[in-house]
Amino acid sequence: MPGEGIPEMQRSNLVSTVIQLKALGIDNILGFDWPAPSSPQAMIRALEVLYSLQILDDDAKLTSPTGFQVAELPLDPMISKIILASSELGCSEEIITIAAVLSIQSIWVISWGVQKEQDEAKLRFAAAEGDHVTFLNVYKGFHESKKPSQWCHNNFLNYQSMKKVVEIRDQLKRIARRLGITLKSCDRDMEAVRKAVTAGFFANACHLEPHSNGVFKTIRGSEEVYIHPSSVLFRVNPKWVVYQSIVSTERQYMRNVVTIDPSWLTEVAPHFYQNRQNTMSF
Repeated sequence: MPGEGIPEMQRSNLVSTVIQLKALGIDNILGFDWPAPSSPQAMIRALEVLYSLQILDDDAKLTSPTGFQVAELPLDPMISKIILASSELGCSEEIITIAAVLSIQSIWVISWGVQKEQDEAKLRFAAAEGDHVTFLNVYKGFHESKKPSQWCHNNFLNYQSMKKVVEIRDQLKRIARRLGITLKSCDRDMEAVRKAVTAGFFANACHLEPHSNGVFKTIRGSEEVYIHPSSVLFRVNPKWVVYQSIVSTERQYMRNVVTIDPSWLTEVAPHFYQNRQNTMSF
């Protein structure tokens, strides 16, 4: 084993770091004096992601207003982008709830020996649209419960994590108002919610390989990925999805997955996707 661990800077996603530096007025990212420089490829990838989200312009400067608004939100830029998109789609109340859940590690309690009970509890909230809509069902149940601590215990949910979700949600609502984002509920229009999620995570789109056993291919890169067992869509295998993150073990697993219509990709990110002969290409 190596005598020293790999520096955090060289192991982390640089997207959030880059936007923070840009917000501070540091434009020469590649020439910045990093304590532990990452590879040029990792830096270029971060710049590409921010450019694709239209947070950076052709000169690699923050766009107005999107780039400056994203810099104000203390979130991963992809999550910030779904909040901005939700304002136009009329589902900001729901998306802010989802953003709060995505900002913490997990809302579920994992206990040994009770896997069946845990799965049954998760099914009580499961939405056919995927994990993001499931999070809305969980939050609604928590918000309406009269004894939230006991309710969480009965449903294998982490009470402290749910309290944190409420705190983050309140903070995001205050920031949204300051940024001029209209707070509005879409009621039960989950298509608007999924479109908003797609607006932030369009680069993480995948499609199910025909006649495969749950094998998905990323649109960008054609890498093989699988839905994580913790997802409510595990073994459901919808045709098209976007995901929040990848967990790599012996396979690459998608975490926090939601179903989409592939036509939304060119609708929310025409600069990123081209629709040629019914196939998406980067």
